[in-house]
Amino acid sequence: SMYTESARLKEKYGAENVYDFGMGNPNLPAPDSIRETSIRVLQETDPWYLHHYMPNNGFPEAREKIAASLNRRFGEHFDANNIMMCTGAAGGLNCLLKVLMDPGQEILTFAPYFGEYDRYADNVGCTLTTVPPNIPTFQPDPAALEKCVTEKTRAVLIDNPNNPTGVVYNEETIRAIAAVLAKKEQEYGHAIYLISDEPYRELVFDGASVPWIPNDYKNTIVAYSFSKSLSLPGDRIGYLALRSEVEDFENIVAAVAVATRITGFINASGLQQLVCARCCDETVDISFYDKNRKRLYDALTAYGYEMPKPEGAFYLFMKTPTENDLEFVEKIKEHRILLTPGSGFGCPGYVRIAYCVAPETIEGALPGFKAMMEYYKNK
Repeated sequence: SMYTESARLKEKYGAENVYDFGMGNPNLPAPDSIRETSIRVLQETDPWYLHHYMPNNGFPEAREKIAASLNRRFGEHFDANNIMMCTGAAGGLNCLLKVLMDPGQEILTFAPYFGEYDRYADNVGCTLTTVPPNIPTFQPDPAALEKCVTEKTRAVLIDNPNNPTGVVYNEETIRAIAAVLAKKEQEYGHAIYLISDEPYRELVFDGASVPWIPNDYKNTIVAYSFSKSLSLPGDRIGYLALRSEVEDFENIVAAVAVATRITGFINASGLQQLVCARCCDETVDISFYDKNRKRLYDALTAYGYEMPKPEGAFYLFMKTPTENDLEFVEKIKEHRILLTPGSGFGCPGYVRIAYCVAPETIEGALPGFKAMMEYYKNK
């Protein structure tokens, strides 16, 4: 519906007069190395090998290269067996939940959260239960988590850096979450997996760093996508990573391969596996997003809006001057500004602003944001 509304307004007013902050669709091009590496892979690789079926978990050489990268960056001891290539983090998460969850069991996540997690839980017949938001910081509240864990809980799913807030869950928070889950594993006598969805891992600012969660909690599984770090959302390529010490490791790895097949993914794109494995240590120009972040945050807070200052991803999560975020989203369309309501992320009273846009979009929208604040102050 957001795509449709954006197209309607652009047709009516002209694309340059519509300020679309609705979708997290990177506006930076992929690094030149992606195109150059794609050409080399196509020229150097046997076409039969490249374009035919492969192991469902992906090319061994692609998995080895990614494992080596994680070993360098995080001091891991991975090999190809610890990596499973997937059709983006979304495809990997759906296959993983197919493996870990039985119908009627429970997944926990912290509000606000990526709204499609609801559908992922539906896909495997599970309940997604949200831990209430910790306002105004939006750092997860471990005490609130402990109250929500039940015997049916088999996984906790987090998005770090967070979509929609841009908050980075810090080391202190992660260690507290890990302590709660370790305690509950002992209490209930079964594993509770911490699944960390990390498509924005490289998009961090102000010296922030994203904790490598396997260091803090044994039963961690990391889901990663190259959609944001390399601006390849349409190429649908990512991976799952887990240590061999994760409970039931061998069965999880084998079952994810089966789930990849029976869910219809079959395997991730062969070309993109080999390209991204060679480019996995590269990123887009993150300073571009940082400039947008600072400009938008400084202007909006000067107008009187409230929000946590994001340390990662490319979103602001702004409190609306009315409790009804849906009303605000409709009202601000009068200024040809498109936003995403916080209700869709399990946190009404806020809106998400995706600042992965041209700087001109931000400058054109600022008068509308200012006018909206004045409207509600005088209402």
